[in-house]
Amino acid sequence: MMRMEKKEQQFGLMTAITMIVGICIGSGIFFKGDDILRFTGGSVALGVLVLCIGAFSIIFGSISLTELSVRTEKSGGVVGYFEEFISTEMASAFGWFQMLLYFPTINVVVAWAAGIYTLMVLGIEGSLELQILIGLGYLLFFYFLNYLSNRLGGYFQIISTYVKLVPLIGIALIGLFWTKDAPAIPETMTKVPLTNVGMGWLAALAPVAFSYDGWSVATSITNEVKNPKKTMPLALTIGPLIVLVVYLSYFIGLTGILGPEFVLAVGDQAIYSIGQLLFGAHGGTIITLFVVISVLGVTNGLAMGNLRMPHALASKKMMPNADKILGTNKLKTMTPRSFRLSLGCALFWMFIHYLTQKMGIMAGGDISEIAIVFSYICYPILYVKIIKMKLSGEIKSTFKGLIAPVLGILGSAIIVVGGIVSNPVYVSIFIVICFLVCAYGYYYYATTKKRSLS
Repeated sequence: MMRMEKKEQQFGLMTAITMIVGICIGSGIFFKGDDILRFTGGSVALGVLVLCIGAFSIIFGSISLTELSVRTEKSGGVVGYFEEFISTEMASAFGWFQMLLYFPTINVVVAWAAGIYTLMVLGIEGSLELQILIGLGYLLFFYFLNYLSNRLGGYFQIISTYVKLVPLIGIALIGLFWTKDAPAIPETMTKVPLTNVGMGWLAALAPVAFSYDGWSVATSITNEVKNPKKTMPLALTIGPLIVLVVYLSYFIGLTGILGPEFVLAVGDQAIYSIGQLLFGAHGGTIITLFVVISVLGVTNGLAMGNLRMPHALASKKMMPNADKILGTNKLKTMTPRSFRLSLGCALFWMFIHYLTQKMGIMAGGDISEIAIVFSYICYPILYVKIIKMKLSGEIKSTFKGLIAPVLGILGSAIIVVGGIVSNPVYVSIFIVICFLVCAYGYYYYATTKKRSLS
């Protein structure tokens, strides 16, 4: 037993924190910053507000979940929390959603973003097809890297997290002391006027949710973390706080140097433009190279979580052919069948993502935002449970057991409303699809459990 513990518990506090920071920071803030400004009509103040609301939901949500993480040794992260504190049927429902929709959709969109920035570094005006092709290559690389070596994936996560902080902190610091006027908008770009959007700024919560999402992915490695009852609460508290500070500093620095009109005009190329402005002709390439490594860190972190989901569900008998998925080596958290299933889901959603972007049916968004919005519908179930545990006296802390989960519920509700406002038709349709996947996961385990008892 002692040997097994030593082999499984290979990640420390730094890996857990960098997994949260590395997944949250690295893609969304770079290619969703212009979307945030677009939905707020170019208002930097409203942009800061929605970033704070996004942080509000994850900080208090993650602090609340620390009360669950110290009370269970179940595998699967949030799925394990549903299993331990809600019901095994609900755990199966949420697990199917995470395995089939949540992890793969976010993973393919982030890999695609890495493809976009790679083409910027190379100075190539790439088509959607070329962006997808490069993203697919990155996706395959990190899936195989993490399957072949847990440690290599963990090391890359730590390194990429430090690398990605260089442009973010650098731009934030320069922006604090920047006194020059904003650069002129290139003639080749269309000027986007600043407008009063009224309550339409709520739609900015969809890209903000994407920018912040990923904090819960770190819970998937809980059973592989050294001293998890001490490590995970620290990681789930420190990680989101770091993300908030970095995001606000970067956003204010970016808009302070370029100006909101310039950011709206150039869109995803804002980071490239600021590199050229600060460091000359090759500055855009250099700073975008940092961004590529940053985004790849997110791709790697998501792959780490995604690859473990089929195995985690199979270990709980929550999916068909569980014994075959588990394989014969019980010490492994990934097996060939688990790997193939995870990769297959990702490839399927890469194709769907290509179609939605090609046909322009997501109104400037992407498929990952819908899965993220649905996850915020699910989290309050756990927050309510935490409140009940506080009221029963099981949880002693008033802040963690009452204040934090209530604020987490409020933050989740705001994000869900904002997601629906951003694209009422398609978000509503995909929420129904997410619900149906959860319903089948619930039904599968309920019927399997009933047969085993009869």
